[in-house]
Amino acid sequence: MTAPAIVWFRQDLRLADNPALHAVRDRPVLPVFVLDEAAMGELAYRGAARWWLHHSLAALSASLAASGAPLLILRGDAVPLLAELARDVGAAEVQAGWLVEPWARAQEAALSARLAAEGRALVLHASTHLMRPDGIAAASGRPYTVYAPFAKKALERGDPPPPLEAPGRLHGLAAPSPGLALSALDLLPRAPVPDWAAGFGTVWTPGEAGALARLGRFARRARLRAYPESRNDPGIEGSSGLSPHLRWGEVSPRQVWHSARSAGAEDATPFLREILWREFSHHLLWHRPEMGREALRPAFRDFPYAPDRALLRAWQRGRTGFPIVDAGMRQLWRIGWMHNRVRMIAASLLVKHLLQPWQDGAAWFNDTLVDADPANNAASWQWIAGSGTDASPYFRVFNPTLQGEKFDPDGVYVRRWVPELARMPARYIHRPWEAPEAARRAAGPGAADYPRPVVEHAAARERALAALRAAARRAPAEAVPP
Repeated sequence: MTAPAIVWFRQDLRLADNPALHAVRDRPVLPVFVLDEAAMGELAYRGAARWWLHHSLAALSASLAASGAPLLILRGDAVPLLAELARDVGAAEVQAGWLVEPWARAQEAALSARLAAEGRALVLHASTHLMRPDGIAAASGRPYTVYAPFAKKALERGDPPPPLEAPGRLHGLAAPSPGLALSALDLLPRAPVPDWAAGFGTVWTPGEAGALARLGRFARRARLRAYPESRNDPGIEGSSGLSPHLRWGEVSPRQVWHSARSAGAEDATPFLREILWREFSHHLLWHRPEMGREALRPAFRDFPYAPDRALLRAWQRGRTGFPIVDAGMRQLWRIGWMHNRVRMIAASLLVKHLLQPWQDGAAWFNDTLVDADPANNAASWQWIAGSGTDASPYFRVFNPTLQGEKFDPDGVYVRRWVPELARMPARYIHRPWEAPEAARRAAGPGAADYPRPVVEHAAARERALAALRAAARRAPAEAVPP
């Protein structure tokens, strides 16, 4: 049996299709998780992410213990902790999956140098992506900045390699110290803070088993065939719901890809394009590490936003007066997730109608989404704001009322998440301010308290378009790669 190894778990909290674990399946192995929030800085796990991480680590710990290699949990600066641990157990290398976040890349570089100085190695694998984000480029050799050609090139490459099986019995290596109990990471809400995560467990089952169960429910021919339409209906379970499981690496993109292909062949392609949007977002962050904090298009760095804490708070609380938006924001608070179509409508309202900085919206999503992914979150907000390299056209300003009527025509979604409107007639469910007094009274006392829209759509749209046109006029002078 060869030298021991450490497997450093980060955002690949699973046993199956884990190339780092697969590489040491026949060797003494010490699985480790290190909570290093100082290295993460402003992206340190907050809110909903902490709840998910706690339960995902609990599931991973149980799976590893059953396989013969218990998980060692540590907290602090991962670089010296892992280097010292490798020295203490005589590990030849630390095996891990590489990440795209700037803080993670800096951490990897520092650990690699530290280990190399002692004759050890950091071995990184593609465990959370289909491809390396720097491994695909346009014909010019430059990174892709537009999704469509990126996806076309990725699809031309064909399907990724099949996923790896979970290892059987592992040769666990005794840790030099017992490490921390999971509870010591303090990831769950506790008194006197209200239990804001109380509703999460009614919807989600964090961990590898939960991920595979959800994938099994979704990856069926009928659901894949219906996906192009059903994914836009927030009142049904039309999307996969896999985003938080992918975020934490409880299931790999390869597992998702091959399950969908096996179930639906060509019917799977529209769904697989969403997996490629995730890859594209990570590709962007790899090449543009500033994406999470500043506009990628220089013309938008001085955009005339009008920060207003009262408007931001109304949006966060689901009290904008636009039912489809308020339903989404309340769904987000209750279960840590929001339907993707509604995310676009809610984000457009905040940035364009209300002229609030996209960074404020991204920060709220980072706090409240169980699937909060730095690359996906930033790329999507910049798409809506028009400030990304591949952005929504500046003149696209979603009308939240018409969007609600189009995608939730009977108000199924709104009635569930905005209960004070549950008895509002369908013709007024997305425009309750137009309901006659008799209809509002019949809908119950809550309907009378529901706020009027915080802005008038037409006027807010014209204000946004004027600002966006001015930014667009500055755009031709930008040096944006193709």
